[in-house]
Amino acid sequence: MAEARATLVEGSVGRHLRSLTVPMIWGIAAIMSLNIVDTWFVAQIGERHLAAISFTFPVTMVLISLGIGLMAGTASALSRVVGSGDIQRVRRMTTDATLLATALAVVVTVAGLASMEWVFRAMGADDALLPLIEDYMTVWYSGFVFFLVPMVGFGAIRATGDSKLQSRIMIGVAVMNLVLDPLLIFGLAGLPRMEMQGAALASVLARAAGLFAGYWALQHRKNLLAFSFPSLEEFWRSNRDVLHVGLPAAGTNMIIPLAASIIVAIVATFGTDAVAGYGAATRIEQIALVVYYAMSSMIGPFVGQNLGAREYGRIEQAMSLCWKFCLWSGIALAVALVASGPSLVGFFGAGEEVNRVGSAYLWIVPVSFGLNGVVMVVNAAFNGLGKPLPAVAISMARMFVLTVPLAYLGSLMWGVNGVFAGVAVANAFSGVMAWVWIRRHFHRQFVMESETYGSNI
Repeated sequence: MAEARATLVEGSVGRHLRSLTVPMIWGIAAIMSLNIVDTWFVAQIGERHLAAISFTFPVTMVLISLGIGLMAGTASALSRVVGSGDIQRVRRMTTDATLLATALAVVVTVAGLASMEWVFRAMGADDALLPLIEDYMTVWYSGFVFFLVPMVGFGAIRATGDSKLQSRIMIGVAVMNLVLDPLLIFGLAGLPRMEMQGAALASVLARAAGLFAGYWALQHRKNLLAFSFPSLEEFWRSNRDVLHVGLPAAGTNMIIPLAASIIVAIVATFGTDAVAGYGAATRIEQIALVVYYAMSSMIGPFVGQNLGAREYGRIEQAMSLCWKFCLWSGIALAVALVASGPSLVGFFGAGEEVNRVGSAYLWIVPVSFGLNGVVMVVNAAFNGLGKPLPAVAISMARMFVLTVPLAYLGSLMWGVNGVFAGVAVANAFSGVMAWVWIRRHFHRQFVMESETYGSNI
């Protein structure tokens, strides 16, 4: 049985970043592809069903963001402890964070089921779409524990610097979801036809399998679980460190889908087809951004371990490499999506107006993808440093000072294409702001730390 240890504090920085990021690209791409797979299968039922699942996306992303925040908090707190060498503390924190996530999942399920109708009516869902939305979300909320708790386990695995194990579990979840989708949605192999409920149930069952696989690995591969209940003092001490980063990180990740729900409401003023086109395009966008999600998922543990070991120069070198990669890869993604946008949206088999709106999104917004990636990496680095508030401020400014106002103004001036132009401009300004902020933070913190401890920068 392997013991968790700091593996990222020596050796080539670039090699570590590649070895951490590449496996996560495949794992995150597999999970992200489920949005496209679910959307495609649901679109085969009808355009109303496609519009309904497009309404659910911002809400499910808000709640998944709670899990992403806990994952970031767990990875940040544990990676710094791993870097310092206190493995007993790592086990206690992993176990206590799992108990916390379970309790939070129960609270979210009850609150979500009680507020479902009000939330989706506020987003602009009409009487024709609401029953379809409720079919999906009732099942999804009921299985939320299987979405939230594995995030803590993934955070603990990330803290050890092992991205391959998490990636394999994520790919397994995606394959299982892919198999279950047509069986449950269309009622194949003698199963009942469940349509929207089937799409949600497929996701819940696949995530449940991921939970059991992840926690088996935590115990039998990583030896990261403590089989004893903590005292209240121990429980608070463990989760204080996790929540110090986890709550702001959850807030940071919730900001984006919350703002997206406002964007959906703006797009909805142009009709149901516009919402369906926007929904299809944003599914494709998630896959296009997967390399940035992968990089940001691993830069936090890298920063955390090196901070714990006081290897500040390695942190700055890693961030410089990430900046350059984001800019060059962003250019390549923009060119690729401008060329292939109509074909990709057409994959969903929807009507002409749906295809037009989706294609317009993929012509306009991708020019900002590289700087969007910079925001993701910078926010994750701040979390890894144990300084989550700058990430909150950057995301708040990006979404509510820039994206929502610019999208609304764009809608008034140029219609739905103006909404997308506002999103692109907001992404670009935010990326520059984020990079300037973290460079200044590095100069202040690392110079002071190196003077205190005598480390090189």
